[in-house]
Amino acid sequence: MAAIQADDLYRFFHAGDEETLALRGVSLAVEPGEVVAVMGPSGAGKSTLLACLAGLDDPDGGSVWVAGERMSRRTEIERADVRARHIGMVFQSDNLLGHLSVQDNVRLVQRLVPKHERPDVVPLLASLGIDHRRRAHPDELSGGELGRAGLAVALANAPEVLLADEPTGELDAATEREVLELLRARAEAGTAVVVVTHSPTVAYAADRIVTLHDGVEVT
Repeated sequence: MAAIQADDLYRFFHAGDEETLALRGVSLAVEPGEVVAVMGPSGAGKSTLLACLAGLDDPDGGSVWVAGERMSRRTEIERADVRARHIGMVFQSDNLLGHLSVQDNVRLVQRLVPKHERPDVVPLLASLGIDHRRRAHPDELSGGELGRAGLAVALANAPEVLLADEPTGELDAATEREVLELLRARAEAGTAVVVVTHSPTVAYAADRIVTLHDGVEVT
């Protein structure tokens, strides 16, 4: 069974009399342990697809399933519950709250699920090589440390699916490699990873590339 599956997704946006077709029949299935890169020019529908997969947006047509649970066509509260239990998200920036330490950022996310489902914070940070910085605040971290801390927040509830939106877009080449190694390590542990990216380096590291253009998957 796919860790996350989208079937025939459509998403429309309206601005006055204008209608934008952000997604036009896009389907995607990602298996546990697989890394998929989603690529395409700006405006191709990449971020819209990621938002629908995460339940941050609801498609106008089609369906999304995560870990065997339906994500689409549910209330925002229900989608948030599915997301908290099954999905981790990594963004290009703003993964952390600046007034909290690294460990407190992780603990804040863990409050969304029952205590028995929460991994211990210190071993999680240790697995990412950042346990010695758990009491540091974001403005005290290097670029590589910020990438690891952001990933720790995404993995706070041991998700089956990891969704990343341009996670290396503002990083230098060395730090980008560090983040890619971490994503690959999570995939090898059984997590399904979907990365929206413009980076050829990220694409090369993926198991599969999905290319969108004008809301349609192209080959």
